[in-house]
Amino acid sequence: MSSDISAWGALGGVPYSVRYVQAGPWSTRVLEAGEGEPLVLMHGTGGHLEAYLRNIGPFAEHYRVIAFDFAGHGYTTHAVADLEIGTYVRQLLDLLDALEIPWAHLNGESLGGWVAMKFAAAHPDRSGRLVLNTPGGTMARPEVMERIRGLSQAAADDPSADRIRARLEWLMADKATVTEELVGLRRAVYARPGFAESMRHILCLQDPVIRQRNLVTDAELSAVPRGAMVIWTSDDPSGPAAAGMEMAAKIPDGRFEYIADAGHWPQWEQHEQFNRLVLEYLAKEALAPESGKTH
Repeated sequence: MSSDISAWGALGGVPYSVRYVQAGPWSTRVLEAGEGEPLVLMHGTGGHLEAYLRNIGPFAEHYRVIAFDFAGHGYTTHAVADLEIGTYVRQLLDLLDALEIPWAHLNGESLGGWVAMKFAAAHPDRSGRLVLNTPGGTMARPEVMERIRGLSQAAADDPSADRIRARLEWLMADKATVTEELVGLRRAVYARPGFAESMRHILCLQDPVIRQRNLVTDAELSAVPRGAMVIWTSDDPSGPAAAGMEMAAKIPDGRFEYIADAGHWPQWEQHEQFNRLVLEYLAKEALAPESGKTH
């Protein structure tokens, strides 16, 4: 995809729909495209489904792609109480039920990867293969948590172009990948009435005490039922690649992949390599939970 193509323009001629689906108490913004085995895409803290716009088209050529805004995020219902990981796991379960999807492959970035691991351990019969892009959930680094909290809340309290850009640039290896369009998309979300308060509830996971009780345990990693590909990058601000390697080693049938010249959003900055890795992994090793057979 050429860098001068707009984010939404990256979908090109791919038919897709955007609608709101009631997932438990959350009026959830959902994008769907493609046909085949379901593949759910989940964004990171303070994010929204647009984080995957450079991936949905290629994935939709092979899968039924579902991208959505987490509770309290994007254009989904604002949060009025703190959001711990169990809330997101329940939202995903309710969404699959509402869409009548018996199981799905899960691709999560940062917070999305954290949710994917927790979900797969708790609901192995509903989970296919996992793809985890610089996932959260196993580290509690005070300097990183403070940086996320400071940049995110500042951007929500004052959604100026400069503050939004500062938050997005923290994610990237190359600041030039933070386009004016991406800044504008996020400003529209953050400027919504009530979003600043929702952000405070989103950021509870950056509190050391709350984070500790939500971390992914070794037992949960070992309970991931159908393997996972953990993707780490050269310039991830959340932690070293060794963290991803350790995570992959603790997941049965875990696999580690490294992407250079990318930060916390490899699916955005190095989308062509990312898309190839994901499609090759799912095509080669996909396993349908209900059948127990490779295909």
